[in-house]
Amino acid sequence: MLGLVRMCGQIFKCTDDAVARCALLIKSGEILVFPTDTIYGIGCDPYNDKAVERIFAIKGRNEKKPLPVLTYSTADAEKIVSLGDAGRVLAKKYWPGVLTIVAPIADKKISRRVTAAGSSLAVRVPANECVLSLLKRCKYLVGTSANPSGDSPGKSAQEVLNSSLKGYDALLDGGPVENGIESTIVDITGRPKVLREGTIKENEVMQLLGRV
Repeated sequence: MLGLVRMCGQIFKCTDDAVARCALLIKSGEILVFPTDTIYGIGCDPYNDKAVERIFAIKGRNEKKPLPVLTYSTADAEKIVSLGDAGRVLAKKYWPGVLTIVAPIADKKISRRVTAAGSSLAVRVPANECVLSLLKRCKYLVGTSANPSGDSPGKSAQEVLNSSLKGYDALLDGGPVENGIESTIVDITGRPKVLREGTIKENEVMQLLGRV
């Protein structure tokens, strides 16, 4: 399947060579579909405003809704957001993993479309070897669900290919995703609160933060 061209673009099996090629596509402003530890995601370079604009168009997503960013490590996350004590506790417990942290943005060079012109940014370090190998090369990646807004997210490359999602440049096939449930989102910009409960339950998060 390596290099096979379809309407959606190129399809790559997740090998070192393919990951390196996909990293170059991201750096050149292309749009990529990729596996995570929760669902298949679609993303681009968060610093590339035109690429981010394409994400909204491809998904039919309201541009007033901010986008999350995936990164390789907590250290990399702290270069773009201010985690503070609460964020570091959460990161130590759950990263890499299925928790997204909304924190004050620290890197103002990130496209304002990503944050919907706001002052916070949602970040996560995913626990998926394929996307982590990609992030090791490109550091940051917009990581929203690979589906048209309102549709169910894909849990495999084939589900994405069978969906109505079109217009992306390449797909990195890392096999089916076991979890299939979107991440839990915690906002720590003020008093911590759970914005979305996923695999990690709200009471578990709040109990942990209660000890900070």
